[in-house]
Amino acid sequence: MDPRDEQSKIWMNGKFIPWMDAKVHVMSHVLHYGSSVFEGMRCYKTPNGPSIFRLADHIRRLFDSAKIYRMPIKYTINEIIQACNDTIKVNKYESAYVRPLVYRGYHSLGVDPSKCPVEVVIGALNWGRYLGEEAISKGVDVGVSSWNRLAPNTMPSLAKAGSNYMNSQLIKQEASLDGFSEGIGLDIFGYVSEGSGENIYVIRDGVIYTPSFSSCILPGITRNCVIKIASEMNIKVVETRIPREMLYIADEIFFSGTAAEITPIRSVDRIQIGSGSRGPITEKIQKRYFEYVNGECDDVYGWHDFIKL
Repeated sequence: MDPRDEQSKIWMNGKFIPWMDAKVHVMSHVLHYGSSVFEGMRCYKTPNGPSIFRLADHIRRLFDSAKIYRMPIKYTINEIIQACNDTIKVNKYESAYVRPLVYRGYHSLGVDPSKCPVEVVIGALNWGRYLGEEAISKGVDVGVSSWNRLAPNTMPSLAKAGSNYMNSQLIKQEASLDGFSEGIGLDIFGYVSEGSGENIYVIRDGVIYTPSFSSCILPGITRNCVIKIASEMNIKVVETRIPREMLYIADEIFFSGTAAEITPIRSVDRIQIGSGSRGPITEKIQKRYFEYVNGECDDVYGWHDFIKL
């Protein structure tokens, strides 16, 4: 954690409090059962002021996740959107990573969480490139994990739930121990699913292939950006099942995610992908994406909501 973060304020159940005072009881339901849903958003410094990129879409997904887990949020979508913007303003951030969290608080420890209060917090922090500064241009080395992603009708992958990320932790830790920057999880049928915290894209003969929702993926906000940007460039995107071996014969592969942004993959299981560096289609998608998030092109999709500090 950046030491500067500890000097900031956190929005907690409608009030701003000092970072170090934002605490929960150790017997809170969320600590024992992982009963939380959350979002991760980047606030970018733009010529028109700071902007939490695609804020409304992220908060809609937060409410969708809470609905799936029967967690009634006592605030409206617009109130949470405003609270996220206020968190940037109060802390006078020009850029930041923003984390809204909805969780079951202190009441009882039965598995049934219905009597536990639903708490909401929003924090913002300094956070650089998720997979490293050089990853954006040079790419990363990744490995296919021995851990599968979630099976259908067990834990809902369309919800961005804290408990789902126990699986992601296993994938990430294994990758790190094996000397990789990131891991790729397969679904229970052996098809490519996603990274521990990123959607994935395989490019072959000028076509972008990406796993569909049926492969246990999170419906990424950045994924949606990639699909729209590819459409602008008349690049075909196919949402389908992707066999593992297709990774090895790809011309290019890249990750996307709010934290990872657009990150090229240069090798999988120590097999070089393409030329072993960022490919031309990845670079085009990446360049356009950064133009959007940095406010350097027309906001044709209404992805920005600029904040006046």
